[in-house]
Amino acid sequence: MSTTTNPEPAETGFEGAVCKQCGADLSADRQWSQYRVCVNCGYHGRIGAWERVKMLLDEGSFDEFHADLVSVDPLEFTDSRPYRERVAQARERTGLKEAVLTGRGRIRGHEFILAVVDFGFLGGSMGSVAGEKIALAFEEAIDRKLPIITIVASGGARMQEGMLSLVQMAKTAAAARRAHERRVPYISILTDPTTGGMYASYASQGDIILAEPGALIGFAGPRVIAGTMPEESDAEAIRSHTPEFLMEHGFLDAIVSRIRLRDTLSMILRVIDRADRPVPKVPEPHVDARAYDPEDAWDIVQLARREDRPTTQDYIRRISPQFVELHGDRAYGDDPAVIAGLGEIGGRGVVIVGLERGHGDPIRRGGQALPEGYRKALRAMGLAERFGCPLVTFIDTPGAYLGIESEERGLASALSECLARMSVLRVPVVSVIIGEGGSGGALALGVGDRILMLEHAIYSVIAPEGAAAILFRDPSRAPEVAEALKLTARDCVSLGVADRLVAEPEGGAHIDPDFAAAQVRDGILWALGALEGVDGKRLVESRYRKFRRMGQMNTYWREALGREAGAVGSRVAQTLDMIRERIIGGESSEEDDDERRASSEPAT
Repeated sequence: MSTTTNPEPAETGFEGAVCKQCGADLSADRQWSQYRVCVNCGYHGRIGAWERVKMLLDEGSFDEFHADLVSVDPLEFTDSRPYRERVAQARERTGLKEAVLTGRGRIRGHEFILAVVDFGFLGGSMGSVAGEKIALAFEEAIDRKLPIITIVASGGARMQEGMLSLVQMAKTAAAARRAHERRVPYISILTDPTTGGMYASYASQGDIILAEPGALIGFAGPRVIAGTMPEESDAEAIRSHTPEFLMEHGFLDAIVSRIRLRDTLSMILRVIDRADRPVPKVPEPHVDARAYDPEDAWDIVQLARREDRPTTQDYIRRISPQFVELHGDRAYGDDPAVIAGLGEIGGRGVVIVGLERGHGDPIRRGGQALPEGYRKALRAMGLAERFGCPLVTFIDTPGAYLGIESEERGLASALSECLARMSVLRVPVVSVIIGEGGSGGALALGVGDRILMLEHAIYSVIAPEGAAAILFRDPSRAPEVAEALKLTARDCVSLGVADRLVAEPEGGAHIDPDFAAAQVRDGILWALGALEGVDGKRLVESRYRKFRRMGQMNTYWREALGREAGAVGSRVAQTLDMIRERIIGGESSEEDDDERRASSEPAT
């Protein structure tokens, strides 16, 4: 391994630079000279591997490895020019010996392995040596137990090396999978262009996949599509190769400007580094023992459903302001009714997933999630386990979305997978019911080691209106059904389906969202503190036992039986006291003997 000095890029001047997209004169623009990003329209120009290193990494932190691996000419290939001549020219132009630059570096002190592809070297094509360097980078990350970041700018497989080039797809995809299995975090960054073999192998295996704005991304480029499928229009082909199209269809976590990329990567690496950091000690959540009359259950339902009540997004902004939101289910789409991402709570890195009502925003559907929303949640659960981060879930939904499209896309399967996956996560899981927890759509994010409920939240097998319609064929009887369902937070703690109440400001969380968020934060920290130091196997076993006991002889029924037994015991004690007084007073009689015999019979 050797430290390599950044060579001067082939293109050093910016005199007369003109934006290829909007035509703006960029010759005197500082943003263009530093980032190659147009200040006028945001166009991202192509840059080389060494420029990437200089732009992203802490100064002097990059330590290149495997620099001496070089391409040969296994097929002795010649087209208009010999392959060896093309390689020599690429080396001279880029300062690289191959299309991939690999090494170890830091971003704001967070160490990781880097593999960056330079499009200037034969179109960033993946030949034998490029594939070997990428595989070695993954192996280095596994050996050192460090995250790995790859940056791709590639036109595909290197034709001049034939099938030896193509099989690098299998090699690099296998290396990325090994990193997954060893729980090595992997961040994949797609730039302009990302096509062909690299995109269809390791680059799509990222735990987190980011893309630069305006990048051309797709397996087959638009020109290939036009040549092989002439029935496809140019406009359709071009749109399908944009980051926005990929985001819409669930294949990207975020589109990040080059200007913000260092900050975004820094935050992700920070969360990963802080996954096992101890949390501050906070007292157990406490709520005043105010009793609610039976008719108040319906009032609590109305409080839980208020449109101005704080939502998942409101709580995240207050307790984890540096939250990095991730998107997509990697299969169909991105559902805004589910928010997922990485953040910090009390200095500890966590993965957060929540159902988002959206204060009336129609794209959130009142928190009613589609199957792709739950599959996004599943992705986040997997990230929590691979990164070693606790999982924190926020629950606020009347239930999953029940339209035809949910059935078409496998709602029941997605809910089932969430329930099963949460049950075996080897990291702490804390679930917080912040508003309405309705049916299986809520429970799918509620299989927690500690389950907290805000004191005006509700948790129910079905909405009271639905239950009234089924039981009485009269939805107007929802208020009386609400009481019968025992859906209030206090009821749920008594039933044993929730562990602790979290205090709200007088009148409800909407009165003072900052106070409510502080209470939620402390409740989460208390729960994480209680789970600190418990190994993964014990967490899974304890979580299974917790839900295994529910519905057997739970807290609510034990309390009810205890009250009944207490009443019987009190009557027996009163009888014995009366007999004792009579005996002491010398009033024994045949009636007393009969009473003594009766009192000695076992109570039923």
